[in-house]
Amino acid sequence: MRAVRFALAYLTPVSLALLPLVSNAALPDSIVPCKGLDCTVCSLATLAQNLLNAGIFMAIFISALLFAYAGWLYLTNEAIGQQQKAKGMFLNVVVGLVLILGAWLIVDTLMKVMLGGSYMPWNSVCS
Repeated sequence: MRAVRFALAYLTPVSLALLPLVSNAALPDSIVPCKGLDCTVCSLATLAQNLLNAGIFMAIFISALLFAYAGWLYLTNEAIGQQQKAKGMFLNVVVGLVLILGAWLIVDTLMKVMLGGSYMPWNSVCS
């Protein structure tokens, strides 16, 4: 058990730091859309969209890992207390994922309403 905690404590930050390197298909080429002095107000909207997309991608990736870990806990422990811990972990991951995706949906809907109800990505208003 101590080895698992050690591995989680030290390998999780390293894997999260290296995650953008292995997920080029899901993340944009660069999160910051401009370089130097060529930044505009429209670049800020693009930056916000890129950050939201990267955050949502990482949250879904981490929730998949937590689902797998909770399933492993549930299947390998016959003690009632440990199975209850796994069930609680399942519930926490689902609630967290629903909150994150719900917040994204609210922000996206509000931005579309404020921009005249156009059904396009709200960061493409300036382009």
